Amino acid sequence: HYTPSTYTPGSRPYGNIGEQEMRLTLSIIEYDTNIVKLKIKQQIEFIKQYLEWCRGDVGRYNQQLKTLVGRNISQRKEKLAKDEKIVDDLGFRVRRRNDPPKTYAIPEIHRKPKIARPKAKVETFKPEPELPMEEYDSILKIIENMVLVMERSPHAFIDMKEENLRQHFLVQLNGQYEGEASGETFNFQGKTDILVRHEGKNVFIGECKFWTGEKGLTDTIDQLLKYASWRDTKTAILLFNRQKNFSGVLEKIPDAVKSHSCFKREYGQQQETIFRYIFNQPGDSNRELHLTVMAFDIPHEPPKTQETTEMEAAT
Repeated sequence: HYTPSTYTPGSRPYGNIGEQEMRLTLSIIEYDTNIVKLKIKQQIEFIKQYLEWCRGDVGRYNQQLKTLVGRNISQRKEKLAKDEKIVDDLGFRVRRRNDPPKTYAIPEIHRKPKIARPKAKVETFKPEPELPMEEYDSILKIIENMVLVMERSPHAFIDMKEENLRQHFLVQLNGQYEGEASGETFNFQGKTDILVRHEGKNVFIGECKFWTGEKGLTDTIDQLLKYASWRDTKTAILLFNRQKNFSGVLEKIPDAVKSHSCFKREYGQQQETIFRYIFNQPGDSNRELHLTVMAFDIPHEPPKTQETTEMEAAT
């Protein structure tokens, strides 16, 4: 019932296919065994030729199948992403489904809520922890409040380096959260990381940096994205400024962030010193993560005047 792309016009092999055999019917008028054998051989060779042509078509199709399936999946993902963007851009509240896919989220441990795992049909399945938006906002608020302390007591923070400033944020965060086993959910790896971990998985990643210019900010975003796996969707950059003209720094941040190749759109209402964005994972344009840039004007030692020098000498 199938004709290959290569075929002989005007003639086709015919026969009946059984479970284990092929039945051919030959009409002959010559009572010559050699003629009968020749016709049978010619018919079998004819069928073999058509089978070979069919194998060539099927083989070429199978070689293209991976590309074909990949293209269809990409088109489907692109359509879903466009559908989600249309909903996001409407600005209306979307009605939540009564039967959404289940996952579980790291709770605010300080208030000791119970961790509810969804029931999985497969015993080996283990849902990934995810930080809810309210907890993400709470962490950012704790960090923001810590800056108010720095502004009210500037002399205590004048000489502090990046690592020491980060430690003060960790102290405040640990005062609100505690781990399930070790007692320290917040920890840092390397030199500048702030991590929220749950069952060995990162659910919040923060990076502390001093402002060195737009290039330094985009390099920090690259560094942060390297730390974030496909599952990590809540991130932040704590940007310390000890230079003059903090207003000028704030004006440069949005353009620097939006110039990054993984930038997708702004998220929510931007504040004077806090900027929130949606980025995509470097290897997956449809996997989004939240990136908040929090800029802080850290106190620095003012230049000494002649009056100050004379007072220090008198002391």
